[in-house]
Amino acid sequence: MAPKSSVFLLGPGFIGLEILSELLKEGYLVTTLVRRDEARASLEEMGSKTIKGSLDDHDIIRDAAANNDITIHTATADHKPSAIAILDGIAERAKSGKSSIYIHTSGCSAITDKSEGKYVNDKIYEDDKPEMVDSIADDAPHRLIDLAILEQRKQLGAAAKVSIVLPPVIYGLGKENRLSIQIPTIARFALKHGFAGFCGGGKAVWGQIHVSDLAKGYMTIMHYMESSSGDEVLKNPYFFIENGDEHSWERIAMEIGTALHNAGKIKDPKPREIPSNLFGDLFQEWSVAVVGENARNRANRLRALGWKPEAKGTFDSFVEDELPILLAEKGEYGGYGLPVAS
Repeated sequence: MAPKSSVFLLGPGFIGLEILSELLKEGYLVTTLVRRDEARASLEEMGSKTIKGSLDDHDIIRDAAANNDITIHTATADHKPSAIAILDGIAERAKSGKSSIYIHTSGCSAITDKSEGKYVNDKIYEDDKPEMVDSIADDAPHRLIDLAILEQRKQLGAAAKVSIVLPPVIYGLGKENRLSIQIPTIARFALKHGFAGFCGGGKAVWGQIHVSDLAKGYMTIMHYMESSSGDEVLKNPYFFIENGDEHSWERIAMEIGTALHNAGKIKDPKPREIPSNLFGDLFQEWSVAVVGENARNRANRLRALGWKPEAKGTFDSFVEDELPILLAEKGEYGGYGLPVAS
């Protein structure tokens, strides 16, 4: 049996650790970028090699991408220099006749509308119709980085197998009891302010995916890219990963409010609109885009490859797995200030 390919992983967090586990199960040789020395031991214990560096360390990332067959970036959707460093490494490989695979994580904030949550939009993006995703406005969230990757992809041609993954609302309890972003942030807001809320009208919907199904989706995409020619992969760079469920932000707030009320943490479970002066305790100026507007999509390509979601649904996961972790958190909560993967 031929040895498994080598993989360079950026972002050993909520998404990345789940993917790392799947890679190691299948015998891939993984090297993970870490920022802190204290993170190295647990990753190496799992079976990954590590290199120390940050997303701003161009040469470290370039060299690691050049020295590995596959690169997977799950650290953030909004850091252009790290994506360019990866592509520079891929270009180095191409000079010596080596093919490369690069899977970049974007997010469904890129396909949000301007509904302000007032209605459910009929427009549903489908990943087997790349022209739909190509029509996204250049100034949409995450799109600037995606466009830079697509431009480099065009220049590299078939030597670089590049795909962009756009996850929806990610939920579930990850490795090391890690939590996702959107739903836990709404829950933390509710614990601080005494009510579960939504931005805008609350009617807009997003797709959903459990982090374990997400990781298996990445593996399916990677296997497809490994077994396909560069010319085949060039035909369509986009993959959605969703489990078939869509929930409105009002419904999400209602389920969070009910769970917190049942836990004795808030008096009134009824959801209500969050005023804009409190967006600082959500996602600042991006609050409506991240947890208020429509982002509808279908993962047609993954399903055609045989992938099927298997994990529990959003609200069972929240009550059974995520809520106990949230209720045990200590310290002052002041909103989410980092770039958002979705």
